[in-house]
Amino acid sequence: MVLILLISMPLQAEWHGEARPLMGTEVSVWLWHEDEAEGQRLVDAVFDEASRINEHMSTYIESSTISEVNRRAAREPVYAGTELLTLIERALDISELTHGAFDITYDSVGQHYDFRERTRPSETMIEEELDRIDYRLVELDRVASTVRFLRDGVRINLGGIAKGYVVERGVDILRVSGVEHAIVTAGGDSRMLGNRRGRPFMIGIRDPRRDGEVAISVPLENEAISTSGDYERFFDEDGIRYHHIIQPETGTPAEGVHSATVFGPDAVMTDALSTSVFVMGVDRGLRLIATLPDYESIVIDAQGRIYYSDGLQPPESDETTPPGG
Repeated sequence: MVLILLISMPLQAEWHGEARPLMGTEVSVWLWHEDEAEGQRLVDAVFDEASRINEHMSTYIESSTISEVNRRAAREPVYAGTELLTLIERALDISELTHGAFDITYDSVGQHYDFRERTRPSETMIEEELDRIDYRLVELDRVASTVRFLRDGVRINLGGIAKGYVVERGVDILRVSGVEHAIVTAGGDSRMLGNRRGRPFMIGIRDPRRDGEVAISVPLENEAISTSGDYERFFDEDGIRYHHIIQPETGTPAEGVHSATVFGPDAVMTDALSTSVFVMGVDRGLRLIATLPDYESIVIDAQGRIYYSDGLQPPESDETTPPGG
């Protein structure tokens, strides 16, 4: 996912937190607590939970549960445990909601993109693997907590939903411990608990083509926000940007949008919906958001134009002005 910039993070002594590299991105935790030692203990507890989830759900860790599922589920049902099974089930429900725009089986092709090495699958390879991208090929047994794939070569990847789950779980830990003001961020996914002690958190949606600059700032409290963009994991080749948000229908990077931001009450949903809106494009994506009364979206298209869902009031300046323009 992509970085959401935090604007004006308070520096008073009572705010405790830090950022650490984790899950292939940066995870940060900030919370208000009058007891410094207890505040630091809670920060560490959130990072411990994020590490636990990553060890369980990362396809980059060979010993993870999801890696075991990917190795064996085409041959036999594989025990996933209640937590992983529940998150996979939520992902499949969102696939139904988005008519396949969100699909965790994208990794059947997505695994062949290497953005560090600047390599991508050939057209022939995509054609051979494309029939393995179909969320309906994932079969769950909720009683036995097992996952089975209905075709050889199917792989799943929770990269489009797991970071939202991490920040939601982090805020759950803090809430239960009595914290009233906090923000937990993992890459482009943030979950706020309360506000900045009487003021909203100001969240900056970055300019998709000007590194380090903010296109739009949004005041939020007690809410989640997620951004999916084409500018974190990518490489350019012959004037084409190859990035990590894969169009399930084609096995190639989705086109037409630079970034899609969704905010609402649940970070698991905002994470998956931001990917979905990016894949669906401005028109279909915002029509989807219009059916979900608790969620709103801001989309920046490939020409830099900014679009808002129906429940948002655009700034008084021309909302179609490109960021940085």
